[in-house]
Amino acid sequence: MEKSHENLEAWKSSMSLVKSVYEVTARFPVEERFGLSQQMRRAAVSIPSNIAEGAARYGSKEYAHFISIARGSLAELDTQVKIAVMLGFLPSENSVGELRDRVGRLLTGLHRKWKNPHYPLPTTQASPSAAVPQTE
Repeated sequence: MEKSHENLEAWKSSMSLVKSVYEVTARFPVEERFGLSQQMRRAAVSIPSNIAEGAARYGSKEYAHFISIARGSLAELDTQVKIAVMLGFLPSENSVGELRDRVGRLLTGLHRKWKNPHYPLPTTQASPSAAVPQTE
């Protein structure tokens, strides 16, 4: 079974974002290991995970829902990055910011695409009706 989410630029970029978040949080103070560091990592991991879960669903409405959750996780991460900057754990210009902006643009585009109930579903779905958009 081909995994259609792995071909999405939003998924690829969000995986890069996860790596970047792990790299910068590894340099946080040790007392933040179970605090802000873990929250940032969980929010970052949630983004590509929800893109993948949405791609595995059969309805465009469901897909849009999971993309929306990924956007929410990105907003959480954005706030957490700002907190890390405010506390002096990250410089204001950091590797997470540029990737975060790119992922945000890509998720917005995906969300618009899948909110349209007439947009065809990926042909890699296992369902025989996968090519027919489903409205719920």
